[in-house]
Amino acid sequence: MENSHPMFASHADTLERALTAIAERAYWSNYPESPSPRVYGEHAAAEGEAAFRAYLGADFPLADQPGITDWVSTERSPFGVALDVRYPHLDPDQAFPALAAGMPAWRAAGPQTRAGVCAEILARLHQAAFELANAVHATTGQAFVMAFQAGAAHAFDRALEAVAYAYREMTRTPATADWEKPAGKGQTLHMSKTFHVVPRGAALVVGCNTFPTWNSYPGLFASLVTGNPVIVKPHPRAVLPLAISVKIARETLADAGFDPDLVLLAAEAPGEGLAKTLALRPEVRIIDFTGSTEFGDWLEANARQAAVYTEKAGVNTVVVDSTDDFAGMCRNIGFSLVLYSGQMCTTPQNILVPAAGIDTDEGHKSLDEVAQGIAAAVGALTRDPAKGVELTGAIVNDGVLERLEKAAAAGAPVLESSDVSHPAYAGATVRTPLIRKLGAADATTYGTEWFGPISFVVETDSTERSLRIFADTVGKKGALTASVYSTSEGVLAAMEEAALLAGVHLSVNLTSGVFVNQSAAFSDFHATGANPAANASLTDGAFVAGRFRVVQSRRHV
Repeated sequence: MENSHPMFASHADTLERALTAIAERAYWSNYPESPSPRVYGEHAAAEGEAAFRAYLGADFPLADQPGITDWVSTERSPFGVALDVRYPHLDPDQAFPALAAGMPAWRAAGPQTRAGVCAEILARLHQAAFELANAVHATTGQAFVMAFQAGAAHAFDRALEAVAYAYREMTRTPATADWEKPAGKGQTLHMSKTFHVVPRGAALVVGCNTFPTWNSYPGLFASLVTGNPVIVKPHPRAVLPLAISVKIARETLADAGFDPDLVLLAAEAPGEGLAKTLALRPEVRIIDFTGSTEFGDWLEANARQAAVYTEKAGVNTVVVDSTDDFAGMCRNIGFSLVLYSGQMCTTPQNILVPAAGIDTDEGHKSLDEVAQGIAAAVGALTRDPAKGVELTGAIVNDGVLERLEKAAAAGAPVLESSDVSHPAYAGATVRTPLIRKLGAADATTYGTEWFGPISFVVETDSTERSLRIFADTVGKKGALTASVYSTSEGVLAAMEEAALLAGVHLSVNLTSGVFVNQSAAFSDFHATGANPAANASLTDGAFVAGRFRVVQSRRHV
């Protein structure tokens, strides 16, 4: 029987509540999303910012990692803030033996202890929420409140969700069992059986530029809690949030009596392409990746020794048929386009509208009136730069700007993108959303992903044609989200069926404070693993169960 570790005892109630949450799917959050001093204390924000600034222009405090060959600096803030943090560059030939050294004790500790230690890591990350939020804000271009929510509070919830799923799967099989079988003539075969949770091996987490913690934490914690050591390879433009995470994880592991080298940071040198090198190492048995379709496909095709979990690109679609709240529909879609300048894998791209227009509570609206209604909602949110930048944030990299320029030549104009001066950061690159109008025949344009503040109003023959276009594009390119607006139950049923066949999550008639590009941990699944945009879902049993195997031993009693 597993002995309870003090860290499990201190977090047992939280883990039990998380297990209840994933079963009920109702609203629950363990980490408050408001950065208010009433929630976190009067001094938390200033102390967190000071901790963040202490890292700038210096060697990051991970000098105790094994196999350091050099120190590298690759980050450039979308806000123009000078970061200049230097991170340890590891020799993989030394790093992987170090990862493996602590694995036997970590495996032997058992599911309870590992879950308790992971919950303690999250508790300490929560204490550093403002420090992390500043790091996410500076490296990704997210506005600060969004960085606090998505980069800290919601990321912690997603991590705890993964721990809960993993704990449930690991404890589904009992640790021991007595086995008796009648053998005839009054005799009985009697055996004692033991079932061990055995990890697969070293795990690799490949971070992304836009959501370095939110997208990395589920894989990181799912692998660690199931007994696997983890090497974290951040995106070269967003290293600091994951470096802080690794630092806190290592400190917690050491305090719990385990080898801190169970978690290592692998920062890459400029242009090194370290992810490919690490992904093909025979020691790597699990890979988690969020990013481009091209690299995700490469990992799936080439990292054959590993279980690969990917979230890639997709073509998120809105089907507009009719509405009983035209203003609410426009506001909701407009907000979804503005949020983080469309630099979310869940942001709508294609808005499919019948050529004959739609029926609304304000009377019949033409296709152009629908397009202008959405454009007006975007304009209302971005007109005041001081308020607008708190929604748009900044543009994360030059690739987004290049796509924005290219998209400006497609179709007909609905809303032009504007260059905005950020009131607080003179060096920030800020752009408002671009909306263009296309025809159904322009599939070569709208049928591929345009990551960034780019969307298309697509004129179709009818709602039925919109549904066919939706099914075709998602079938070929995948999607993370889908949305529909209609007052017809028949249309809603047809869209839901199309979404089920396409394997994409659907939102219906969103007009108030819930947006298609946001998801709630413990209730909403993120991605499905059922279309080309992702081969896994955050978070379900399938996301965690393949990270370990159950190996039994048996003996006669």
